[in-house]
Formats: sequence, structure tokens, C-alpha cells
Amino acid sequence: MSFFTAHRITAIVVFVAAAAWVATGEFSAVGSEELKPGAAAGTPEAAAAETATTEAVATQRTVAAVAPMFIDYAREIRISGATEADKQAVLAARASGIVHKLGVAQGGEIAADALVVELEGSEVIAGVDTAQAALEQATETLRVGQALYDKGSLPELELITRKAAKAAAEAGLSQANAAQDRLLLKAPFAGTVDTVDVELGEWVQTGAAIATILALDPIVVKAEVSERDVAFVTIGSKAKVRLVDGVEMEGVVRHVSAQASVKTRTFGVEVALPNANHAIPAGMTAEVRLYTAAVPAVVVPRSIITINEDGVIGLRVVGPDNKAAFAPVTVIDDGEAGMVVTGVPTDLRVIVAGQDLVSDGDVVTVSELTPAQAAEALK
Repeated sequence: MSFFTAHRITAIVVFVAAAAWVATGEFSAVGSEELKPGAAAGTPEAAAAETATTEAVATQRTVAAVAPMFIDYAREIRISGATEADKQAVLAARASGIVHKLGVAQGGEIAADALVVELEGSEVIAGVDTAQAALEQATETLRVGQALYDKGSLPELELITRKAAKAAAEAGLSQANAAQDRLLLKAPFAGTVDTVDVELGEWVQTGAAIATILALDPIVVKAEVSERDVAFVTIGSKAKVRLVDGVEMEGVVRHVSAQASVKTRTFGVEVALPNANHAIPAGMTAEVRLYTAAVPAVVVPRSIITINEDGVIGLRVVGPDNKAAFAPVTVIDDGEAGMVVTGVPTDLRVIVAGQDLVSDGDVVTVSELTPAQAAEALK
């Protein structure tokens, strides 16, 4: 008999012997047998009970779970911006002429409706006097004509002519007054005079820049928020601003743009800061921190976040019946302590260990952990 033939016969003998041993059912480890009450050893009932127990132990897994701790979480949105004046106006000459009076100085303060500049205009003033005299004459002529008309001594057509003359005189006076008013330039609002572009005695033309006025209280921080975050920013909500010099202040969101920038797809946001002493200038770089409305949320380790077959982000959870399940969640922030999620069921425990080894509906053995124990175990 050849070497290969002898080994084949030996293998067949061993296989037959092993099959006969397995058929007896006597292959369980010591201490694994658990008989049902009333089932005698060696009976069919005992064998069935032993088989069921062995299968349950073999398929049931142990997981670690913790009850979720909910917090009211307001997500922080950080964006960069710069300070700007609440109002800014470049005041321009309303007429041509020589600067006769200058009521502003660079860096000074100015009240609303205060004089900025007055131009010379003697001929304009004389035109007002002439127009006023013409109106007085037309008024008296009409008065006399009305009296004559009432007596029947003046034709109606003449009376109409005198009324037209008075109306023309009134229009002439209005035009003369308007021309005189254009010699004066006044501040449209209270603020700080940033620049003065003319000097006394200088000739200026209509439309020439005279001065620039800034309203610095409140000072406004303008920034841009992404299209993903704009839905969480509301007018009237609080914001914290850190200026480039380290100064931190609290302000209020006063405007959120309703239209995105075509180039950047971002939305403009304005935060107003108190600036009574005008200590904060326009044009300073600032970091803005916006806060969303607080919502119930849970902070979980990144390692326990999972994705189901449909690509939905969620957590593995276990209920009072110790059955594993998938709970979809929404990630609202990613902080140093972990992922901040919403949508976690309040009546279920979150599996923090073994979540990748179980499927929906699996019955598991749960090892309960406190939040502190879970945090320590996941370090």
C-alpha cells in the first residue's frame, strides 16, 4: 500500500469517528449545560434545552451603554468682519461760489442740522429782495383790482391777469429763496467730521466735496455668514465681537441680508456695538461670534457616530427590552468634547462600545456605564 493510500484510509476513519461522536451530542464544554426544570439528563428535552442555551449564548453580544445627558446648546458661529460707521455722508456743494463761512473742523463733532459751509452770494440775496418786492406789488395790484371788480369797474379778464401776476411773483420768490438756501450746507445727522476738503475763500463748483461726516455710535461690524449657517442667525440675537486690539464687546444683530453675494454665496450680517465715546474707529478688523437658539442636544464621542445602509448619520441605541436599534441624529456642532447632536431619543440608552457588532433588533447584554465611566473608557 502506498504512502498516499494509507493516509487516505486514515483520514476516512477519523472522519467517521468524529461524525459518530458529534451525533451523540456529548461535545459541550464543562459547565455549559443548563437543563430545564424537570428534564432529566440524557433525555431529548435536556438535549433541546442545551442546544437552545448554547445558540443564545453564541449569538447574544455584550455592549456598553449610557443614558444620554441632554443640555441646552447654542451653537457658536465664528466669522470675520470689520467695523464701519453707522452712517457716512460725503457732503457736496449745492451751488457754485466762494466759501464764506466754514462751520466744521476735521476731527470735530457736529450736531444734526448744524452749518457746514456757507457760500458768498450777494447777487442771490439781492434776487430774494427783488422777488419779495415784486410779490408785494402784485399782491397790492390784485387787491385793488378785486375791489374794482366787485364794483363792476374792472373786467373779469383783467382780474384774472392780476391773479396770474401774483402767482408768478410767488413762484419767483420761491425760486429766489431756494437759490439762497443752496448757498448753505448743513449736516444731515450728528456725527464726527472725518475730512474737510475746502478752505475759507476757496472757489467751489456745484457737486464739489466739502466734508465727510461719520456717525460712530453705534459702530457697526459688517461680516458675511455662509449659506449653511444663515438660517440660524436672527435679527435681535446677541453677538460677541473681539476687535483686533483684543477688546471684547457684546452687540446685537441688526440686519441679515436677504440675498446672497453672487461671487461668494454668503449673506451679509450687521452687528451694532455701543460706541458712545467713539473709541472704536471704522475699518478695524473684528472676529464675530454669533449664537443660534438653544436646543436640547447631547455631546457624544466621534467614535460612536455610525451610518446606516441608507447613508443616514445616527447612533446605535438600546431600549428597555435590550434590543439594539438605529437612531438617526443631526450633527449641529463639532467641538473639543465631541460631536453635538440632536434627535437622540430620551427613553433609550446610547451604545458606546460594541455598536459596530450589532444590528437592528439584536438582543444584547447591556453593561450600564455612568457618563463619567463612558468618558474615561473612550479616552
